[in-house]
Amino acid sequence: MAAASPGLSRRWSTPLLLALGLFVGFPSVSAHADLATFISGINRGGERWRMHMTASPAGSLHEAEMVFSDPITTAALGDGAGMTLPDGGKVSLASADKQSDPRTDEERVNRKDKKGRIVTVAPVTPPKDFSAGTILQRTSALTQPVFDTQERMVFARPKIRGQEIEIATAFYKKAPPKRDETLSPMIASLVTNNRADILATAYAPAAPDYARESPFDSILKDDTASGRFIPDISPEDHAWAANPLPADVFSEAEQTCLTSGIYFESRGESVKGQAAVAQVILNRVRNPAYPGSICGVVYQNKNLYNRCQFSFACDRIPDIVWSPSHWQTAKEIALAVTAGKIWLPEVGSATHYHATYVRPDWGPTMKRLTQIGKHIFYRTYGGGWS
Repeated sequence: MAAASPGLSRRWSTPLLLALGLFVGFPSVSAHADLATFISGINRGGERWRMHMTASPAGSLHEAEMVFSDPITTAALGDGAGMTLPDGGKVSLASADKQSDPRTDEERVNRKDKKGRIVTVAPVTPPKDFSAGTILQRTSALTQPVFDTQERMVFARPKIRGQEIEIATAFYKKAPPKRDETLSPMIASLVTNNRADILATAYAPAAPDYARESPFDSILKDDTASGRFIPDISPEDHAWAANPLPADVFSEAEQTCLTSGIYFESRGESVKGQAAVAQVILNRVRNPAYPGSICGVVYQNKNLYNRCQFSFACDRIPDIVWSPSHWQTAKEIALAVTAGKIWLPEVGSATHYHATYVRPDWGPTMKRLTQIGKHIFYRTYGGGWS
């Protein structure tokens, strides 16, 4: 194999060394800046160049400036002088005490270097608790940039139409109904309304129980009764049953009469049976055909032997409380039913009842509703005025 000619090697080595020297010695962009800074006389602590970002609605990009502290050199260069870099960019020459550029943004801003705006959009996590309001999707030009038009925000039609209520109710935890701490456990099990009549001062306003009603119902409920208890009657019940009780029913005298009626008429019954008797007495107070007070209803016709409305009131047997515990239970039931915390739908607007071991003549003339313990409850036909 023939060896390479020494003349050929010497012929190529010289151009290569020259090209390498030119590449190493050719000034870069930074070298241009350093050279110009050295020539201008600010070789100690001088700045290379500076980039100006001026405030504007979209952010303006100013061309790079090379600062000269020599006023003579700067004046000789003239306004608008500069140099073109190898990459095609331009560097303007400015004096150290240059003031703000008098040119407008259109003349000064280098528009060709401005690209599409880049924004960082953080994902929005769904709320842990639902807040009342319309479920809408918010869109804007930040999440969907539109560079040729003005930024705008619109409300888009939701894709979940028809399921808003199901989604909203899923944001609160359902729990078993809370037991009323103001009542004994046996009586608390009968509570059907956690909001007592506003006149029943024995009960503090109860917090909303979301196991019984949704947050929307507890907030948006229209309280047309101004805090008074109105029984939730059925279509078959008499209309007068939906009247609030007189304010005097919460007095000590009225509550004593109701407690007596419960105790002497049904103290041997369950707490539900005693509450049913209390509801009948209060239904008569609501009914315009009867006296408008609890004492008036309980002791109506008390002077007629065995002809009164409640047998204990005219049987001529002394009404002595032999069991204080039963009296205390009857007293608690009396206030709970009066306040509306207990309303038995099966009793409804009943105004009559009798024991299972008697057969009164008026029984067949009324609508039989239900039997609780040893008492059968009736509702009158028609308007219930008898």
